[in-house]
Amino acid sequence: MKIVIIKYNAGNIQSVLYALERIGVGAIVTDNHEEIITADKVIFPGVGEANSAMNSLKENNLDQIIKSLKQPVLGICVGMQLLCKYSEENNTECLGIFEEPVKKFISLEYKVPQIGWNNIYDLHSPLMKSIPENSYCYFVHSYYVPMNTFAIATTDYIQPYASAIHKNNFYGVQFHAEKSAQVGEQILRNFIEL
Repeated sequence: MKIVIIKYNAGNIQSVLYALERIGVGAIVTDNHEEIITADKVIFPGVGEANSAMNSLKENNLDQIIKSLKQPVLGICVGMQLLCKYSEENNTECLGIFEEPVKKFISLEYKVPQIGWNNIYDLHSPLMKSIPENSYCYFVHSYYVPMNTFAIATTDYIQPYASAIHKNNFYGVQFHAEKSAQVGEQILRNFIEL
């Protein structure tokens, strides 16, 4: 099985590679269009800022490649946000695979960004197979996807929001699956087995 991690200048690539190694899975890190198109599974990681991440994708025409993919694709953190239509982070037009906006957390009582462990609940989709309700995952983010019909996990921070989404062959998780201990490893395993 060929697993590809998309290489662009906003990926948390090393951590994702290590997490896959821990579950016995090898992956190729590449920005080569042919390699991405012919992969069995594609992981689209992201840390950093939405606008520069989108610009990096566009420079190499990776935005068009990602939109055209038919195999399972997993967006992680900023990778999930870029699968949405629009981000309030520097008014960024994103890939538009999900017709959802990405909004900034606004709160006087809570710290923004949310950094640390929080639970996920109301889980559905094969991506969440064998994950107990209220499992804890590791988050670092200032922007979130509001609740919507594509939500396959919910987390509460300031308000309930979609911490994982699924539409057709596209999946996204707001938390860092690669840093979420056994729960994250099980989610990665589930993705590989889709």
